[in-house]
Amino acid sequence: MSTPTALVAPALKKTALNATHRALKAKMVDFGGWDMPVEYPGLGGGLIAEHMAVRTGVGLFDVSHMGEIQFRGPGSLAAVQHITMNDVSRLKDGQAHYSALLTPEGTFVDDILVHRLGDNDYLLVVNAGTKDKDYAWIRQQVGSRSGIHLSDYSSYYSQLALQGPRALETLQKLTKVNLGAIKNYWFTFGQVAGIHNVLIARTGYSGEDGFEVYIPSDEPTTVKMWDALMDAGAEFGIRPCGLGARNTLRLEAGMSLYGHEISEEINALEAGLDRFLKLDKGEFIGRDALLADQAGGGPKRKIIGLEMVERGIARDGYTIHDLDGKQMGVVTSGSPAPFLKTNIAMALVPASVAASGTDVVVQCRANSVRAKQVPIPFYRRPKK
Repeated sequence: MSTPTALVAPALKKTALNATHRALKAKMVDFGGWDMPVEYPGLGGGLIAEHMAVRTGVGLFDVSHMGEIQFRGPGSLAAVQHITMNDVSRLKDGQAHYSALLTPEGTFVDDILVHRLGDNDYLLVVNAGTKDKDYAWIRQQVGSRSGIHLSDYSSYYSQLALQGPRALETLQKLTKVNLGAIKNYWFTFGQVAGIHNVLIARTGYSGEDGFEVYIPSDEPTTVKMWDALMDAGAEFGIRPCGLGARNTLRLEAGMSLYGHEISEEINALEAGLDRFLKLDKGEFIGRDALLADQAGGGPKRKIIGLEMVERGIARDGYTIHDLDGKQMGVVTSGSPAPFLKTNIAMALVPASVAASGTDVVVQCRANSVRAKQVPIPFYRRPKK
């Protein structure tokens, strides 16, 4: 009798900086099939120190696991308009915006960034864990259209995110490009740290000013850029930052996370992303369902912000109850907020509860903990 073959889990994918993270004694985790740093406690810091570095100075993230999908050809604008909820026709060359791929029901395939490289040339940046699903879905929706060439360039790019109030000063040391002239959600190309044709975007996922740079994904080039940025930021107390701080920073800034505030069960109106949803632009996937939702009195559920007023931490998945104990919602994201020094959460609750602004109770394991509704975002960076 033959011995049954053991199921072998696929090997984790690694970014070009994997050896660098391990040399820095990062705590590594499986994130969407990638071997990624969650924090760097070996540097006498860890998540809170990394979070505070981004809020007060500068931090550097390896986000090379993200996916990049390019549309080229005369049919590109129409195709991207069809599959995304924001209005791509408003973008100028060198401009980017936040958007999403929606299902016909108006729920989320994924949230994305769209960059307009030129007239017939768009680069979509998608989440790591959903990249293959997104690419297959995009091909299914528009792959047979004439006049577009779709390419998955994810393996060609390393992406590093330099975030914080000292990010501009740090990056400016390494380039002759006038970074101050790049507005928020715009990008350009230039030489950085001796590396040519770097895509330099004034974007990020931290609630701070900052830049994301896209470079060739080979290890020597990626390590060269990482080391140059770390050296340039040394005088500002730069820290390498992991996915843990990336999550607490985006939560303080009230930014949605796929699988949490947005998913295939939550639609764009429920998620509170109305400002990125352009129902007046004409046809796109999900539009009809969202218009019907609006016509029926609006979404029945809404994402709200919570601040704990009693001792306890709301964690993802904890149930939300009214003051009489009736269950009515769920925490989508929750954690301590290191900069705000309080415990915060985002939660999906009935729209009537969101409209009332009443306090709720979060079931934190065995403890019922009171929380108050507060506006999202929890944190806004100071205006200069």
